[in-house]
Amino acid sequence: MAGTQRRRALLRSEQRREQLAFARGRTGIVIVTILLGIFAIIFSIVRRNRSAATDAAITLRLQRNRHPLFNRLMHLVSWPGFPPQSRLLPATIPAVLFALGYRLEGIFQLLAWGSGGISFFFKRVMQRKRPGPDFPEIRVAVARIGGTSFPSGHVLNYIGVYGFLAYLAFTWIQPASIRRVVVGMLGGLIALVGTSRVYLGHHWFTDVSASYLLGFSWLIGITSVYRKVKEIQVARRRKLGGKRPPLW
Repeated sequence: MAGTQRRRALLRSEQRREQLAFARGRTGIVIVTILLGIFAIIFSIVRRNRSAATDAAITLRLQRNRHPLFNRLMHLVSWPGFPPQSRLLPATIPAVLFALGYRLEGIFQLLAWGSGGISFFFKRVMQRKRPGPDFPEIRVAVARIGGTSFPSGHVLNYIGVYGFLAYLAFTWIQPASIRRVVVGMLGGLIALVGTSRVYLGHHWFTDVSASYLLGFSWLIGITSVYRKVKEIQVARRRKLGGKRPPLW
């Protein structure tokens, strides 16, 4: 009798997990659809050159804040996105995960860096100029930048790389106090990088807005696939009598 009850409880638990996974998947699709729909609107506006005046006004307003601490923060936030660190950090993180034995996580952390490919594609399509001679009143910080402006590669890469790392940290880290600090720092980096790119005069407001929309669409997709693959991995280990993985 006890064995039957345990089996029934296990079945109900599995059914609840399946229902929750289905609900999450459906919610994720709805969110991504909304994000991409808004991106399409911004893309169309920028394509028709209808945002130049608004973009310039936002940049000038933001650049009025010349407090030394704020200026330093804006430069610091953008620093990981410039070469060579923009290539070393995204490659090092999955390598460390893989070396520690978290192979699946290392693979997906590397795949999350694929957000850079999205940036490259839309930059080639849009071919938008960065802030420069057309708006001489805008201050452009000296930095190693090139290519076109739309969308922001910094923002897209940060959301892909540090967004997925934040997801893993939220899943892994105990105790909660340390988890909050780590996730908060990564989340803060992602939240501030858009402001930083505009403040430094390297991108327009619509560039970074479009990047946030594309980036979070990519992050939702990559984390959804990761969860599905992880579920399959855990199920196989249980069948083989293995212990529950530390991430789950």
